[in-house]
Amino acid sequence: MRFTVFTPTYNRGYVIDRLYRSLCRQSFKDFEWIVVNDGSTDNTDELFNLYKKDNKLKLKYFKVENGGKHRAINIGVNNAEGELFFIVDSDDYLTDDALDYIDQLEKTIEKEDRIFFAGVCPLIGYRNGSIVGKTFEGEALDITTLEREKNGIYGDKAEVFYTELLKRYPFPEYKNEKFVTECVVWDRIAFDGYKLRFSNRIVYLCEYLPDGLSANYNNNLINNPHGWGTYISQLVQFGQLYGINKWNTYLNYYYSERGSLSFWKISRYLSLNPIKFFFRLHFLRFFRKFEKMVKKRYKNN
Repeated sequence: MRFTVFTPTYNRGYVIDRLYRSLCRQSFKDFEWIVVNDGSTDNTDELFNLYKKDNKLKLKYFKVENGGKHRAINIGVNNAEGELFFIVDSDDYLTDDALDYIDQLEKTIEKEDRIFFAGVCPLIGYRNGSIVGKTFEGEALDITTLEREKNGIYGDKAEVFYTELLKRYPFPEYKNEKFVTECVVWDRIAFDGYKLRFSNRIVYLCEYLPDGLSANYNNNLINNPHGWGTYISQLVQFGQLYGINKWNTYLNYYYSERGSLSFWKISRYLSLNPIKFFFRLHFLRFFRKFEKMVKKRYKNN
């Protein structure tokens, strides 16, 4: 099978039919739809019973205890039959020719070069035709996701990965935590040198809803400290976070988590030597106070 379209969903019975209809309209038919119902308590089960009876798509439906999108992705990848794995969230949908275009885009990668690629990456857009974030100039660009910013690429994009590659990069799962940003795995893939072929064609249409992960991103990080700490330590390891920004990030993490975590656990989650972290942390706190005092005096004068 060419594609696995994967959708994690939680209490999205009120909107997921739009995605279902867009998949039924796809001009390219060689795909399966894997849906992981992450513990929904709404009418999602009833909807998918109807979709199964319609028999318009090859559908695999799993209902699991609520554990977060990252766990759902692991389930989806492990059950995928498609060569390419495309995550499409339950509040979003595809253009009618999305899979057709992605199929053709992936085929522009020479066969002998595919071992160096993680997949392809077209654009996500809004219903008014504008793109999400920013993009590069031109038609195609081959870079890793760690090289996005220096090439002028910002915001959510429609990453489509080779399934066999994702099987080698499962999301970490931490006890009592329900959120790990997808960047943790995408950055690991990039750090190992795998590129994406970026394209400036919109194939994915989104709507950021108030109950979505994007709208609650910062709170999700704070409420899942092990996953957040992993993300920060990776940014440092991969050379994406350094200098004063690195230490400001450490300080922000410390102030956000010190009410619920011990200093030793904070250090461990950030992969830091606790003794060195203690002294550097207090130096940075002193420096911040000194900086504020100087600015206040300068302003008063």
